Amino acid sequence: MTPLPEPTLRPALVADAPAIVALIDDLMPFLTLHPDGAGAEKFIEHCRQPAIEGYLSQSRYAYQLAHIDGELAGVVAMRDNTHLFHMFVPRALHRRGMARRLWQAARDASIAAGNTTGFTVNASLYALPLYARLGFVATGPKVEMDGIAFVPMCMALD
Repeated sequence: MTPLPEPTLRPALVADAPAIVALIDDLMPFLTLHPDGAGAEKFIEHCRQPAIEGYLSQSRYAYQLAHIDGELAGVVAMRDNTHLFHMFVPRALHRRGMARRLWQAARDASIAAGNTTGFTVNASLYALPLYARLGFVATGPKVEMDGIAFVPMCMALD
């Protein structure tokens, strides 16, 4: 597999919401307990354009987009500089290092903005191995609610 070129990263704008929503929509079967989203309506609603536009317009959320050759290569978002809120990579780029690059960019920005304690994430079951490789550790058992499942995880800063 060819190595990925270095992505261009930039802060996301409210105008980027449709592209972010399209990426999340394509990945929804990886995020919900049932591939058709049954039972996850509340979660899905929080991933629709009005919700994403709302997050993008709040200073407590810091979204960054990655592009390769003008194509969206991923999105990452931190909430309050401590919680990895969103991280999504197109299917074609899974297991190619893009999520690690996104995480490093989000982590570095959060530390630059004053985070000195560490990070949390609610890892989907699909992404659990990725977060473990990044250095996150589970802080509790798997949680199933509202049609989704996740494992709460954290990473302390040394």
